[in-house]
Amino acid sequence: MQVIFSKSVAGRRGVTVAASDVPTSINLNPALLREEGPDLPEVSELDVVRHYTQLSRLNFAIDTTFYPLGSCTMKYNPKVAERIAAYPGFAHLHPLLPQLRLGGSLTQGALQVLHEMDLLLREITGMAGFTLQPMAGAHGELTGIMIMAAYHRERGNRKTTVLIPDTAHGTNPASAAIAGYAVRAIPSGADGCMDLARLREALDDEVAGLMLTCPNTLGVFNTHIREVCELIHGVDGLVYYDGANLNAILGKARPGDMGFDIVHLNLHKSFGTPHGGGGPGAGPVGVVSRLLEFLPVSLVVKREDGTYALEYDRPRSIGYIAPFYGNFAIVLRAYVYILMQGRKGLPRVAENAVLNANYVLARLRDVFPPAVDRTCMHECVLTAQNQFRDHGIRALDIAKGLIDRGFHPPTVYFPTTVHEAMMVEPTETESKETLDAFIVAMRELADLAAQDSDAIRKCPQTTPVGRLDETRAARDLNIACTPLCGCGG
Repeated sequence: MQVIFSKSVAGRRGVTVAASDVPTSINLNPALLREEGPDLPEVSELDVVRHYTQLSRLNFAIDTTFYPLGSCTMKYNPKVAERIAAYPGFAHLHPLLPQLRLGGSLTQGALQVLHEMDLLLREITGMAGFTLQPMAGAHGELTGIMIMAAYHRERGNRKTTVLIPDTAHGTNPASAAIAGYAVRAIPSGADGCMDLARLREALDDEVAGLMLTCPNTLGVFNTHIREVCELIHGVDGLVYYDGANLNAILGKARPGDMGFDIVHLNLHKSFGTPHGGGGPGAGPVGVVSRLLEFLPVSLVVKREDGTYALEYDRPRSIGYIAPFYGNFAIVLRAYVYILMQGRKGLPRVAENAVLNANYVLARLRDVFPPAVDRTCMHECVLTAQNQFRDHGIRALDIAKGLIDRGFHPPTVYFPTTVHEAMMVEPTETESKETLDAFIVAMRELADLAAQDSDAIRKCPQTTPVGRLDETRAARDLNIACTPLCGCGG
């Protein structure tokens, strides 16, 4: 595809700007002024619209194709939530507006959304209270570990270590380390769950807590979760729930009932708001009652007269962790999604997500064996380790082949405990027809790997950019804009 500069015609204009009637300031430093006008493409408005519309068609997106990234829950985003988030009363609301003014309300609607979202998340997770400020999942992790640290400081505990399973999300050890803790990995057993015997060996008075994803990144629910929590509580540690995989248990099980003390949720995963490409996101953190005093300020409270206000008088709070109230528009979208699903709809989300993942697992297990041979939850982890070794085909090659067949690749090489891993999360929003088409594509690639492995190693061939030399790209990093960007940079 041509860059937009190639369509430039001297003198052509897409918009006419009237001459300025504002006098030019005489105080401008001449060194800051351009000697010549900016080098911009000279194109019509129609050329611009067509160019960037065509560029947008080169992108993979949940609105254009199946997007089975494991552990990311790339589900369909209901457009009604997008529309409500764009309401002027929300979208044009400035965060510095006072809560109440001259007896009238300027921010009460937004504060009500935040307050009611807090209550909804309490009910969904079994926690006693939430902060909605964290602006991403990893930000929520750090907030949760800071609360853990504040709890131990208050009790005079000298804790130095956070335990994390070897199948954890990569941000878990990073968050614990940033908060000042040493990290100790606990290996998994043959069943795909954290080895209880190794956990017991690691327990001592230095353990501040455990960070755990349940179901874990192998798509396995830990049936010993209550025993795990009791073991950590036995050394006065706290158990932290990474909520990235909450999609699998919505309405079916609550982290608070399992014994978890701190929860972070990825609203942009479990509750249908857009994410990817670095944002936006929201990672609210919930805690049990004994940790409420450590939540960040401010919190939204409902007064006796029915109005809402921000509460700052919290002397044991860990303080501010985000400007204003976090990513409010993402919280709003998730709020709409939860209200749309309701008490009956949220359990169906989990049921359909788990059904879809097990359907994919069952249809592909003979060509891509599962990493753990058991029923999975909302995602399945397959492997290309053994069956294609003689043909020199790896998981990455299968992923590239899917691109040419119109599918976004699944997550590959994660979790790192599985060689040649392919993590598939179909979510609850995909139809059987879509899953069948994906399964057919995967089986075709398995056949092609055995018959013509060179053909797969040349994929993708239908994209503007083909197979890259990834080793060279890592060693010779070039972050300049690509020709397709069209900015001329």
